[in-house]
Amino acid sequence: MKITNALLRAVPGAFILNSGIGKLGLDEESAAGLQQMAANGVPMVENLTPAQFGKFLSYGEIAVGAALLLPFVPTRIAGAALTTFAAGLVSNYFSIDSMTEEDGIRPSQDGTAVAKDTWLAAIGLSLLLNGSSKK
Repeated sequence: MKITNALLRAVPGAFILNSGIGKLGLDEESAAGLQQMAANGVPMVENLTPAQFGKFLSYGEIAVGAALLLPFVPTRIAGAALTTFAAGLVSNYFSIDSMTEEDGIRPSQDGTAVAKDTWLAAIGLSLLLNGSSKK
């Protein structure tokens, strides 16, 4: 693995893995709140119970974080996982009017914390594209 790819994988991988581990055993009320927010960008999550969604979210974050951190997972696969995960986060950003200024792009005060997920999407795309080059 190239050092540049290792650096792009390590930081988001550790962050996402830690987030997923922190959501293990999420209580139903907290899971329902996260589910309600996620449904803005990914409406199909409404079909799950809050308990199912909480497990899905925590296991999904653990899987994406682990894929990024484990060196034997090909960079292209890790990049695809991160890009898919980030796409869900970014879709929430653009689906909730209060997250952006009137132009629908720039983050509002409420949206600044969520707008940073665009960086995860950029890192994922970079890994996906770099993973396809043979050097």
